[in-house]
Amino acid sequence: MRYRFILKCALAAYAVTMATATLGQDQNPAPPKDTIFARKILMGAIDMNMDEIETMLAPEGKLELAEGQEHAETISTMLMAFPHMFPASTNQWKQGADRDAALDTFASPDVWTNFADFYQRAAAASKLAYDASRAKRESTFRPMIVELRAACNGCHAAYMKTE
Repeated sequence: MRYRFILKCALAAYAVTMATATLGQDQNPAPPKDTIFARKILMGAIDMNMDEIETMLAPEGKLELAEGQEHAETISTMLMAFPHMFPASTNQWKQGADRDAALDTFASPDVWTNFADFYQRAAAASKLAYDASRAKRESTFRPMIVELRAACNGCHAAYMKTE
């Protein structure tokens, strides 16, 4: 369990480092595809943590509250970093393009035209995850995770192209 947590944190740190490097270098920025790849890694780690929580909360699952809280805190931290991984140079979605699932974006151009909303949604989801990480009882934790899933799905519906 600790190893997975350390790995998740390392992936998040790598993703933030890649985004920071992209934003901080004026003369030789990282290629947009590297930033897109890094944010896909970060989103994959967020998804993996949500899967762990939702498996524990499934009817046949067994919630270990401390473990669920740890996953929620990791999600919160990652969601704080996530919107920073969308520099303008990564606005590369094109209708009907043949995409490489690892390197090409599925982010809608609406991310950049409505960035304030996108940023606010990530911040609100981060706060939900943080609050869940501090829940004292399963009866409090469970509905927070349901709300977190709805927030994630809402953001995906608004800002992710699935075609």
